Amino acid sequence: MKKLGIVALVLALIASIAGFSETNNGYGALGALAAEGSSLQQVLTYAIQDEYLARSEYAGIMDEYGSMRPFSNIMLSEENHIEWLVELFGEYGFPLPIDDSEDHVVIPGDLKTAFQIGVKAEIDNIAMYEKFLSEDLSEDVRDVFERLKRASENHLRAFQNNLKRYE
Repeated sequence: MKKLGIVALVLALIASIAGFSETNNGYGALGALAAEGSSLQQVLTYAIQDEYLARSEYAGIMDEYGSMRPFSNIMLSEENHIEWLVELFGEYGFPLPIDDSEDHVVIPGDLKTAFQIGVKAEIDNIAMYEKFLSEDLSEDVRDVFERLKRASENHLRAFQNNLKRYE
């Protein structure tokens, strides 16, 4: 019985460090990276899910540890990113996915882990946009994805710089 408790604790820690629950496999960047070929609607859905997830994750971290940079600045950026994607959903007549990102958020046990989560989330986000940009996209979608990828590269640097305080 004691071994089961230890196994459960280890699995919870792994999920916390990754920043994602087991249900994230088909959601956001992880879903996009696992997918084999996607329609424009699916690509936009993965993108907005990932932006929703980042916003919810960073809001949850600030609820737990207080408002601080870079989480506060990046969360505001996520609002802009979501708006860019909402415009694309409208342009193409696709229904806007419901924001159920809170179902996928894991709040870390400390700030070091929070910054590790930020690093992992941005790395996955960049990989997702690189995958999308390797496809044949319309100019408006390509422009938004390129802006989102650049923003994630900036966010990644911010999280990496903050993580250095714990090394």
